Amino acid sequence: MSQIELENVSFTYGGDTSYEKKALDGVSVTFRSGIITGLIGHTGSGKSTLVQLLNGLLKPQSGRVLLDGKDIWADPKKIRNVRFKVGLVMQYPEYQLFDETVRSDIAFGPRNMGMTPEETEAAVEEAARFTGLDRSLLDKSPFDLSGGQKRRAALAGVIAMHPGVLVLDEAAGLDPGGRREILGRIREFCDSSGTTVIIVSHSMEDMAMYCDCVTVMSDGHIAFSGTPAQVFSRSEELFSLGLDVPQITRVAAALERRGIDIGRDIYTVKFAFGRICEYIDGLNGGSKDEY
Repeated sequence: MSQIELENVSFTYGGDTSYEKKALDGVSVTFRSGIITGLIGHTGSGKSTLVQLLNGLLKPQSGRVLLDGKDIWADPKKIRNVRFKVGLVMQYPEYQLFDETVRSDIAFGPRNMGMTPEETEAAVEEAARFTGLDRSLLDKSPFDLSGGQKRRAALAGVIAMHPGVLVLDEAAGLDPGGRREILGRIREFCDSSGTTVIIVSHSMEDMAMYCDCVTVMSDGHIAFSGTPAQVFSRSEELFSLGLDVPQITRVAAALERRGIDIGRDIYTVKFAFGRICEYIDGLNGGSKDEY
């Protein structure tokens, strides 16, 4: 289990030029071990910059990135080891795949970590099973895969390294069913292994269904964070930041406007069903009838 945090981190692109853009401005945030944190924000809010800082693809211009309490840049020569511990699955998997076959691509990380050939092969097979990547694809070129298969292969390459922190930047290239399958497996993986998981997504339904905590970014700052119920109950603030809420949260708000108050902290259909049952039960004078 690993905990990773940003401590007063700032990062600017194109400094001292007419294209200067401050992506992060004094950001401090902790991603706790053993939970899934959702990271949301409008385009340009700083999400992608933040996740690239987590495994050393970018270096803070001020502040620190701490992995288990240690500055990942304390010894720049060892930043490679940080990338074994903090696995990043990029938004566009074609940028992450490069080897001649899917098998060798997935094996790249384990091999460079010093695993034996037997351990590497076992890690490849395990990661392929985890991501639902058919064994018949392992000896094909990764560039012959579909978008969804590329996404699975990129994820398998990170899972094979058994990272303490897993960062998933969008589930691009996956159909809704494939996305639910992968995120469901990541939910199980987090629960069983204690891995720290960070998911960047524009899907509020994904955030509501799979995350323990949601962190909201805006203009290079952390706007607020909390449980899905706490975050999505602040719908007006989210709308003002150019963000949305799960559809079921909108339904709950519409019901409230019509005098049916089941709460504004509704964020999943299952949760809404329970609240509606309680509401009807109250109308029936406390009847315990099943619904």
